Amino acid sequence: MSTVVTPSPDMRGELTLIDAMLDEQGDLTAVERFTQFHAGEQAPLRGGVYSSLLPARTPGPGQQYAFEVDLDRCSGCKACVAACHSMNGLDEFEAWREVGLIVGAVAGLPVLQHVTSACHHCLDPACLSACPVDAYEKDPVTGIVKHLDDQCFGCQYCTLACPYDVPKFHAKKGIVRKCDMCSDRLEVGEAPACAQACPHEAIKIRVIDRAEAVAVAESNSFLNTAPAADYTMPTTRYLTSRPAQGPVRAGDYFRNEPEHAHVPLVVMLVLTQASAGGYLFEAVVRAMGGDVPTALPWLSLVLGLVGINASLLHLGRPLYAYRALIGLRHSWLSREVAAFGLFANIALAHGVALWFRPDVLGLSAAAAAATGLLAVFCSVMVYHVVRRPFWRGGRCASKFFGTSVVMGLAGALAASGGGQRLALGLAAVSVVKLALEVSVLLHLRDPQMTSLRRTALLLRGPLLRIAALRLGLGLMGGIAMPLAVATGAVPVAATWVALAAVLGGELAERYLFFAAVVRPKMPGGLAS
Repeated sequence: MSTVVTPSPDMRGELTLIDAMLDEQGDLTAVERFTQFHAGEQAPLRGGVYSSLLPARTPGPGQQYAFEVDLDRCSGCKACVAACHSMNGLDEFEAWREVGLIVGAVAGLPVLQHVTSACHHCLDPACLSACPVDAYEKDPVTGIVKHLDDQCFGCQYCTLACPYDVPKFHAKKGIVRKCDMCSDRLEVGEAPACAQACPHEAIKIRVIDRAEAVAVAESNSFLNTAPAADYTMPTTRYLTSRPAQGPVRAGDYFRNEPEHAHVPLVVMLVLTQASAGGYLFEAVVRAMGGDVPTALPWLSLVLGLVGINASLLHLGRPLYAYRALIGLRHSWLSREVAAFGLFANIALAHGVALWFRPDVLGLSAAAAAATGLLAVFCSVMVYHVVRRPFWRGGRCASKFFGTSVVMGLAGALAASGGGQRLALGLAAVSVVKLALEVSVLLHLRDPQMTSLRRTALLLRGPLLRIAALRLGLGLMGGIAMPLAVATGAVPVAATWVALAAVLGGELAERYLFFAAVVRPKMPGGLAS
C-alpha cells in the first residue's frame, strides 16, 4: 500500500519549494498514466478510436465543435505538431499546429506552461470576412472553419487579418492553407491527428455552446498573453488548475523581428496613391481655370497603371485575379480592387479625352481624382480593419493620403519645370508627413512593451538603415531641393531629381509600413 504524503505549509501558510517537489513526486508520470489507462482489457487499442477525446454527440442548435486543451497535461513534446504534419502532408517548414510557452509565477514559484494551439474555429472568423474570394466557409453544423484551396488565389490577406497567425501561405502552391480539425476523421468518429497523437491526452474535441464562447471572449478570459478574444471570438477552451497569481508573459515576449515587407504591395500602394495625387492636382488646377502641365496627366496615368499591375505579382495564383470581386459585400480588399478597377478605366478615358475631347477634361480629371481618392480610402480600410496599432485609423490615413499629396505636388513641380508656390507647398507638406512618421519613436518611452514600442524598437534597430534612407530621401527630395528650386538656386532639371528622391523616400516608407508592424499571434517559444 502506498503512502500519500501531504505537504505541510510553512509558517506563512504557503507551500515551500521542497514540499511542492515532493507533492509532484507522489503523482503518476504521464507515461505511467498512459500505460495504466491502456493496460485493461476493456480499454481501446492505441491504434483505434480514443472515445475519451471525442464528444458523445454531435453539436445541436447554438453549439459547435471546439478544441479543449488541458495546459497542465501539455508537456511541450510536439507529438501533436508531428502528427498534424504527417497526416496533412505538410512541407518541411510548414506547421498548422504550434507549441509555445507561458512563463510566470504561481504562489511564489516559477512556472513554465506549454501551450499547444491551432485554428480556433472562431465564431466570427476574421479570415472568412477578410477573404476577397470566399475561400473560407464555416460549417453551419460543426462550426469548423474550412479553407477551400481550389478557390484561393493567394492574396494572403487572411494571414494579416487573423490575430492568431493561423493561415499559412504556401509559396510553391501559391495558396494559403490551415487546420480544419481533421474534419474527415471526425465524420467517421475518429479524433483529429493532434489529439490522437498526444501521449498525455491534453487535446480533446468537445461540443461547446456558442454563447459560452461569447462570454469568454467578452470577459477576456480566453488565454493569458494571447491576442484579445473579442475580435473573432475563438472557441478553443484552455483549462488549467494553476491560475497565474503573478505577472506572466509569452516565452517569446522579448523577440522582436521585422515582418515580411510584401514588396509588390509596396510598389502598388505608392504608385497608385501617387497617381491619385496627380489627378487631384490636375482637377483642382482645371477647376480654377489654370494651365495644367502637359506631362502631368500622362505621368499620373503611367504611375497608376504600373502600380495596379504590380499588385498581380503579390498573388500566388495571378491567373485567378478576376475572382477578387467575389467578396465585395464583406471584404475591403474586394472593394479596393473594385475601386482601382473603376479608377483605371476612368484614367484611361481621361487619357483618350486628352487627345479627342479637350472640352470634357475638367469633368474627366475630377472623376479620375474622385475614384482615385476612393481607392486610396479603401486601401486605408484594408489595413485599418485588421486591428494592428501601427496600421490603425489616422496613422494609416496620414501615410496613404500624405503620399498622394506629396507625390502629386512633386509630379506637378517636375512636369511644370518649377514654380515657387508648388515648391513651397511640397516642402510644407513633406515636413508634416515626415513629422507624423517620426512621431512613432515617441513610443520608445512607453513603460510597457506595447505594440507601438516594438515598432519603434524595430525602426531604431534592425530597420535603422532603411528608416535613415527614408528620412534622408524625404528631407532631400521633399524639403531641401524644393526650397532650392523656390529660390532659383538649382536648375529646372533638379525638379525631376526631387521627384525621384520623393518617390524613393515614399517607397522606403511603405517598406517600413509592412516590415515594422507587429504581428499578433499565440504565445511562442523562448526567445533565443
